[in-house]
Amino acid sequence: MQIKFQNPALAPQPSAAIADLRFRQLLGPGGWNRLPHAIQKRFGKRLKGGDSVSYQGVVTDMRMSRAGRILAQVARLVGAPLPFDMTSVDRPAVVIVTEDVASSGQFWIRQYGRAKGFPQTVHSSKRFAGPTGLEEYIGYGIGMALRVEATENALLFKSDHFFVQLMGRRFRLPCILSPGALVIGHHDLGAGKFAFALNLHNRFFGELIAQDAVFQDAKE
Repeated sequence: MQIKFQNPALAPQPSAAIADLRFRQLLGPGGWNRLPHAIQKRFGKRLKGGDSVSYQGVVTDMRMSRAGRILAQVARLVGAPLPFDMTSVDRPAVVIVTEDVASSGQFWIRQYGRAKGFPQTVHSSKRFAGPTGLEEYIGYGIGMALRVEATENALLFKSDHFFVQLMGRRFRLPCILSPGALVIGHHDLGAGKFAFALNLHNRFFGELIAQDAVFQDAKE
């Protein structure tokens, strides 16, 4: 029997990490360079189509006003995109990001433990489109346009406006019908950890909902 030896140069090689320039382009060189290296690494590495990365953590703080509680419960009718259970504090949290091949965007799944019942699961899709360059869809034709900003220790996602898509048409919600200004921050804590902070503020009712969670970097 003749044994054939494969040329090492022709053998399959491990694929190198794919650079993700999408967030870098949204921020511009100045904004991107302002971010800590750890945040650049998390948002500068593109997953292969269909691949996922998960982050394990814990909810560390949560606040809701009376108006915020009502809004969070009403939002459960459209997939519960807002945290609604105060018992999630000190409970496990998981974030899973999956590359969306069809839209060249990302699927996000956020799971928050609760004292009773199943964990709350939030599904959304980030697409690099629209007037601001980034939009997040929660389903039921509802979405929001996001502006991205960089600080010395955080990457901020700020709502620009909310919209509804019906019968192929897009309708921008007027400010009076908007739930408020939503800011989601990715704050680097060092040592492979980061904080995920959500704050929803309404100009009439003040702070409606605030949630903080701390996560650990995914293992390579």
